[in-house]
Amino acid sequence: MNKSIKSLIALSLAMNLITLVPQKPALAASDNDTDSNECFQEDGVFGDILDVDNIRDIFSSFSDEDELNWYYVGKGKDQIAEGPKESVSFLKENSAYYLGDTSKKVLYLTFDEGYENGNTGKILDILKECQVPAAFFVVKPYIDTQPELIKRMVDEGHVVGNHTVHHPSIAQIRDKEKFEAEFTGVENAFKELTGQDMPKFFRPPMGKYSKKSLAMTKDLGYKTIFWSFAYKDWLVNNQPSESYAVEKICKGAHPGSIMLLHAVSNTNTKVLSSVIKTLQKEGYEFKSLNDLPTE
Repeated sequence: MNKSIKSLIALSLAMNLITLVPQKPALAASDNDTDSNECFQEDGVFGDILDVDNIRDIFSSFSDEDELNWYYVGKGKDQIAEGPKESVSFLKENSAYYLGDTSKKVLYLTFDEGYENGNTGKILDILKECQVPAAFFVVKPYIDTQPELIKRMVDEGHVVGNHTVHHPSIAQIRDKEKFEAEFTGVENAFKELTGQDMPKFFRPPMGKYSKKSLAMTKDLGYKTIFWSFAYKDWLVNNQPSESYAVEKICKGAHPGSIMLLHAVSNTNTKVLSSVIKTLQKEGYEFKSLNDLPTE
């Protein structure tokens, strides 16, 4: 589909909250996917709506319990991205964030940790060298298998956030006890390892959520952390080039952006220092999720 036409359709759909017949869940792109489009999915995760190939994959009906897919509407370099029109009205009341302080050139760097691919130690080295804080969202098996990395994250001042025990679509868990268990299992493993309570930051697996799941998450004392920048970085056998990654990440930066990167990406690890230094030269400062505005 022509890019300009797709852009108009995407924005029109987002603006007008068009209700579509529910579609089958989006499939994760294969390792052999060589399409030039930048729609990125991790069992259904989306980034910029203008990069999404099939607009229908995003939308379903919009009751409080309906599963939604997180996306954002990118506006270009240094321009603040917009959140989904179908849910932006109830994010704040449910302590859900995709932006931080948009009045200043600040960025919030976050990594999702589904499994270890040999990069996190190097990422931590770079963050330490650049004196940049970050957040790492981990599942329980990651805590169980990578205790030294978890302890290092904590010792070096990074946020270790909750990404659930089993990485399910949290919007599909209606039973309160099962819902809570996805959080407490990670909390307990973290406290047993570190002796500390887990910071109350949560990233929904696959970017899937509902109004009800956000409210239930808030009831557990958590802030839900979405994002206003992400790109197709997670296919370990089909990594983007370093030059492309630097350009994509730097052009996606804007005041208050919560940036999602995947730590399994070899490319991200190779370019991280360059990206941080480039953005700092442009006047951006990296802040912790602990510094998110409270109002």
